[in-house]
Amino acid sequence: MSTVQSIRTVLFYLLLSASACFWCILSMFVAPFLPFRARYRFVNQTWCRCAVWLAKVVVGIRYEVKGLEHIPQQPCVILAKHQSTWETFFLSALFEPLSQVVKRELLRVPFFGWAMAMLSPIAIDRSNPKAALKQLAKQGHERLQQGAWVLIFPEGTRIPTGHIGKFSRGGAALAVNAGLPVLPVAHNAGEFWPKEGWSKTPGTIQVVFGPLMYAEGSGPRAIAELNDRAFAWVAQTQREIGALSADATPSEPVESA
Repeated sequence: MSTVQSIRTVLFYLLLSASACFWCILSMFVAPFLPFRARYRFVNQTWCRCAVWLAKVVVGIRYEVKGLEHIPQQPCVILAKHQSTWETFFLSALFEPLSQVVKRELLRVPFFGWAMAMLSPIAIDRSNPKAALKQLAKQGHERLQQGAWVLIFPEGTRIPTGHIGKFSRGGAALAVNAGLPVLPVAHNAGEFWPKEGWSKTPGTIQVVFGPLMYAEGSGPRAIAELNDRAFAWVAQTQREIGALSADATPSEPVESA
């Protein structure tokens, strides 16, 4: 990474941290008086758009989106590839209101966690995978009934570009039990905002939304088939945008996520 890009990256983190602190503190005073949808827009959507904008302007991370026509009017379960932090910001800015799975410990972080807690996330205990899956099923169904999108990273953790993790069935099960489709998402954000380290590389992220996928029937077999179909589409699309090597072997998922 060049000296100029290093300076830009440091500036990006300073601006991102400062904006997060300011916005979280402001949200603590404003958000409690807003209805949920307006609260989400104020607390999360506005700041996430700011984060995506800062990445574009300061460190040169742009993006192109394909498949927007596949996004339905009614909220559903989003099954997204996980490579970096960028896609969390981007998807949180695009969909509203959106509920996502987060580590329970994050809600204890002063200001940031307190602001996040006002957005009704699905806060799980990763040390107890079975309980986490039950919580995802129960609270995820409640969020969908309340008109919120539910974002699931079925790999369970960020997987470096060029690789893919096996998909946990929690997201597919949630969709099947709610009678809703899944919306698969592929991207190559990890090439420019990698999982490890703090470096940022200028470039254009490719984001692809796939066609809605519906379960064929119900029960465990339908869940497994839907999950496999979503995985196959994401893996193939990752290859098409150059973000997955041809000989990549899926790693085991973190079941709680």
